[in-house]
Amino acid sequence: MAGSAAPELRGFFDAVRKRADLVGSLLCVGLDPHAKHLPEPTAAAAERHSLDLIAATAEYAACYKPNAAFFEVFGEAGLAALKRVVSAGRAAGVPVLLDAKRGDIGDTSQAYAASAFDELGADAITLSPYMGWDSLAPFVDPGRGYGETKGAFVLCKTSNPSSGDVQTLRTAGGGRRVFERIAALTVPGQHWNRHGNVGLVVGATDIEAIEAVRAENPSAWILAPGVGAQGGDLEACCRAAITKDGYGLLLPISRGISAAPDPAAAAKGFRDAINAVRSEKKAAPAGLGDSASELQLQPYQRNFIEVALSSKALCFGEFELKSGRHSPYFFNAGLFNTGKAQAMLCSTYAARIAASGMEFDVIFGPAYKGIALAAGIAAALYEEHGLDYGFAYNRKEAKDHGEAGTLVGAAIAGKRCLLVDDVISAGTAIREAMAILSAAGASLAGVVVALDRQERTGGADELPLSAVQAVQKEFGVPVLSIVGLDALLAYLEAKGGADLVKYAGAVRSYRERYGVAKA
Repeated sequence: MAGSAAPELRGFFDAVRKRADLVGSLLCVGLDPHAKHLPEPTAAAAERHSLDLIAATAEYAACYKPNAAFFEVFGEAGLAALKRVVSAGRAAGVPVLLDAKRGDIGDTSQAYAASAFDELGADAITLSPYMGWDSLAPFVDPGRGYGETKGAFVLCKTSNPSSGDVQTLRTAGGGRRVFERIAALTVPGQHWNRHGNVGLVVGATDIEAIEAVRAENPSAWILAPGVGAQGGDLEACCRAAITKDGYGLLLPISRGISAAPDPAAAAKGFRDAINAVRSEKKAAPAGLGDSASELQLQPYQRNFIEVALSSKALCFGEFELKSGRHSPYFFNAGLFNTGKAQAMLCSTYAARIAASGMEFDVIFGPAYKGIALAAGIAAALYEEHGLDYGFAYNRKEAKDHGEAGTLVGAAIAGKRCLLVDDVISAGTAIREAMAILSAAGASLAGVVVALDRQERTGGADELPLSAVQAVQKEFGVPVLSIVGLDALLAYLEAKGGADLVKYAGAVRSYRERYGVAKA
């Protein structure tokens, strides 16, 4: 993704990593003294319960997570008890994350930050990001007083059954789901996580969501509640969330430890189970592992492949091409023929263009497929990236009335045009578009297509270049693609599942027989 380099770990996350190294653990022990589980419903009992857990589990804990609500319910005495519990956790050398899920703005949010960090002494806090950066800044912006040493986990995809009411809705233009947008905003060094002190809460009950978050955000720390009573799969969660270097996850366990006959033994068991997966991840050779291939893909590439598959625009099997070759896949952009599919397609084009840094003035879509593309991409660039470009396209037949001529849309005379199309087969469409642009006094800045087949042009006059490379050489402009054959292969091997991974061998063989280096 575009943006500045990720900052070094600092404050809370630096402390967590050092603690993880010291005790060999990614276990986060939840301190949740439910009144119904205490010997008596008092602040003193809640405090005793928590202090006993700290004493039993300190040698296995990378972090403690007291839930503020179970102390606040006891009023002033409960808050005093919470403060002493936080202090005890920190005295044991363990970072303390206050589970409070605050979410407000202005002076209210600043007061919440002062309460959590100054009054209670916590090292980090859970936050609701519904109100955006304004609600997070008081906790994590160094300029506001706490960001240098404190941290936060923001709610991303939670483990409760109704989380999908909002969190899985698609953002404007049919793009990312809401939780994926939150994940993208918290990439270390960018946006909300510009200071490297923000992590994500992603429920262990939804492995697909964890994988989607990791695709958007490969390195931020994830807090993954839900293992135990909520049914989360510890091993699957760890495989999806732990980063290649063996970090990136805090797995909170509460009742699974506190209700165990021997809490210390239970904590050790959870730690060891996490470490079994952690060791596998760290030991996996470069280029291998559960998601190594997918790590080569940008989120927009994964999104493109998935919408292409769901709309049947991309199919795997055996197909005879015009060149006479037998291809293991077939691409037909005409099948992006619903509003949802078109919106998602244009979102991936926009992401590719925004990430490229290419300089141009107008988006040009040659008739006919390019017309819808140009309009949709211009809208997606504005909606999703804040980039406002004009767009234009041509008619096949000139009009002698109204908007006369063959060109429609933004003026292109003297402008640098970015041509958008679905694929380049022989370059004929590009040459025709070049003639149109030249006649109108415009220049070609570059080309963006959906798919680069990365294969030598077929037929009797087979060339050592792909169609994309031939266009680059002929016109001297960059040609970008959302995906190439390499990306399709990476997806098949990493995410395809049993129904698709069976085609990976055929795609690889085709690539080896006809392929060229990526353009």
